[in-house]
Amino acid sequence: MNTRTAFRTVAVAEAISWALLMSAMFCKYVTESEPFGLREGGVPVAGMTHGVVFLAYVGMCLVARRSFGWSHKTTLVALAASIPPFFTYVFEVVADRKGLLAQADAPVSSR
Repeated sequence: MNTRTAFRTVAVAEAISWALLMSAMFCKYVTESEPFGLREGGVPVAGMTHGVVFLAYVGMCLVARRSFGWSHKTTLVALAASIPPFFTYVFEVVADRKGLLAQADAPVSSR
């Protein structure tokens, strides 16, 4: 797997994990239901999943910075995109269009 594919995969997964967490929180706090019989509405599971994927995204931002030669500004924007829901996907689309993910053959473990 190359860096571009790994970054894009993790960025989309981070956005999906946001959706899962927000859905679980909606069920718990708004509908006060327990979907699928999950206590706490699945918030602990969705929260842990989102946390793990969030950390993977931060790590992939650092790998992408090194692989693609991102500036400090681009790296900070990529990292900041992880805070609002779904912005990792937006950043990934914009970065791809601007050619910031252009080195399709950069291996994930390159130094």
